[in-house]
Amino acid sequence: MLAGTLALAPLAGDLDRVEAALRSSVEHEDQFLGQVGAHLIQAGGKRIRPTLTLCAAYAAVGGDRAVTENVVTGSVACELVHLGSLHHDDVIDEAETRRGVPSVNARWSNIVAILSGDFLLARASALAASLGAEVAGLLADTIGELCRGQVLELQHLFDITRSEEDYASAIEGKTASLFATSCRIGGMVSGVDEPTLDALTRFGHHLGMCFQVVDDVLDLTASDEALGKPAGQDLVEGIYTLPVIYAIAESDELEALLGGPLDKTRRDDARRLATANGAVDAALAVARDHATKASEALAGADGLDPDVTGGLRRLVDGLVDRDR
Repeated sequence: MLAGTLALAPLAGDLDRVEAALRSSVEHEDQFLGQVGAHLIQAGGKRIRPTLTLCAAYAAVGGDRAVTENVVTGSVACELVHLGSLHHDDVIDEAETRRGVPSVNARWSNIVAILSGDFLLARASALAASLGAEVAGLLADTIGELCRGQVLELQHLFDITRSEEDYASAIEGKTASLFATSCRIGGMVSGVDEPTLDALTRFGHHLGMCFQVVDDVLDLTASDEALGKPAGQDLVEGIYTLPVIYAIAESDELEALLGGPLDKTRRDDARRLATANGAVDAALAVARDHATKASEALAGADGLDPDVTGGLRRLVDGLVDRDR
């Protein structure tokens, strides 16, 4: 789907290279560790983060030819960080499914999920180190940001007073930081200048913010089948996202319902109330503002391939419209 949206000739082939390298990266002499490490890789996924790394490289050097092996390595490192974080997130959330298959913790155990997530982060770090100290340092800082964002979110579980600012800070860490890093690594290994590197990073940041806001809207509005996991799970876990924050401000009934655990009936009531008073549209307006800023970041960068940046703008539009 992403390859079609971006309409870049080498992208499908380069994503195949990333997929092969991703599977190879988790091979291990301990067959069980290799099996667990590959579990979510085999389940598939959009591969948005490696796509961003590839596209940042295309934008820098031209979108008419395949990328170097260093770009593929950087793409794999970013996706491994994402996958490692999913192993850990599913333990925190006590999730039973991920991408339509049993989560690692549900199929094996929490301990296995934690250790295999650590294994994926270690593999990502090794790959980043092979690209140089600057890339390794950036990826280490990004892993720290992922942790910061997740910890901040945990501090506000079941908190009906959670602010829009608290929400934004959390998703900057847990989502936008890795989107920004994915773009930055693509530029770094392609040798772009600092202003262009900063523009690519800003693009990734705002794209990540947009992506997470829309993702949080979909948790309220989409079906279990579309999500690949139970809808309304954030409400059950006490994670009150931007549309819920807006809805609480307008609905005393919703405020009274939240603040503690929900059974299925109360979860469905909360989803109905959270989507009934314009809160979803207000949250999507924030997502569109970040989408505009992402496009503006690309427009302000000199020397980038216009065909590639045009494709990235279409990608932004596609992410905003995921709720439709």
